[in-house]
Amino acid sequence: MRPGRIFARLLATATLCCAAATPVFAQDKAATKPAAKPAPTAKAAVPADVRARVVSKMDGAKPEDVSVSPIPGFYEVAVGGMIVYVTGDGKYLFSGNVYDLDTQQNLTAERRSTARAKALAAASESDMIIFSPPNPKMTVTVFTDVDCQFCRRFHTQIADLNKAGVRVRYLLYPRTGPGTQSWKEAEAVWCSKDRREALTRAKRGEEIKAQTCADGAKALKAQYQLGDDLGIEGTPAIFTQSGDYIGGYMTPAELVNTVAQAQKAAAAAAP
Repeated sequence: MRPGRIFARLLATATLCCAAATPVFAQDKAATKPAAKPAPTAKAAVPADVRARVVSKMDGAKPEDVSVSPIPGFYEVAVGGMIVYVTGDGKYLFSGNVYDLDTQQNLTAERRSTARAKALAAASESDMIIFSPPNPKMTVTVFTDVDCQFCRRFHTQIADLNKAGVRVRYLLYPRTGPGTQSWKEAEAVWCSKDRREALTRAKRGEEIKAQTCADGAKALKAQYQLGDDLGIEGTPAIFTQSGDYIGGYMTPAELVNTVAQAQKAAAAAAP
C-alpha cells in the first residue's frame, strides 16, 4: 500500500458512534508539565528535493505542509489536525506522539493543536450554525450529528452554555457518512431557511421536510471532510479556538472548566 494511502486512512479516524469520552485534551496534556516552548521549526530548512519527494508520496499533502521535525532524519507532515513523520526518502512513515524526555513535553500534541487551530480558523463561519450569547467569554467548535444521542443531550443544554458565556459553532458531521439517512437529515437542516431552528427541531427528533439547495451537498461534504481531517473520534467532537480537541459530551460546567484550562495552558505556552 502506498504511503499516501496509509496517510489517507490515518486521516479517516472518526468512529461511528456518539462520544461521551475522556477529553482528548486531557490525554494530550497528561504527561506534559510547564516548560519552555521549543523554537519553531523553519520550513525553509527542508531541502527542496526532500519536500517534493515527501509530497509525491503523501496524498493530500502540499509542499508547505512539510517541515523539519524534532527527530533527526525525519520530517513532519501536517494536514488538517493530523501530524505524521516521514523519512526524507519518503520510504518510512510513523504516526504517534513525540516526547521531549528532558521536559516531559508532548511535542506532537502542541503541533497537532496548532494545525487544528489553523484549519478551524480557515473555516468560514457562514458554513456553520452558531448559537451565541451577546458577549461570549469563550468559543468552541462542535462537530455534531442530528441522530447522535449525546449530541442531542448536548444541544438540550445550549441555552445554559450560552448563559455561561459559551459561543457554540456547529459543523454538521453525520457519522454514518454520505448517502445515509443521517446525511439526508443533515442536508435538510442545512437547506432550511432557519438552520438554527431546524437543527433544534431535528435534535428533538422532529422530521425536517426533505429538501435540497444549491450548496447543500457541497457544504455538507466540506464539513464532513474537515471533521475527518481533524481526526475526530466521535460526536459531539468539541474543539477550542487554540485547537485543543477536548473530547465528547460534557455538561456546561465541565465544558467551561475544560476550556478555561485549555486557554490557560495555551497562554502559558505562548512566546
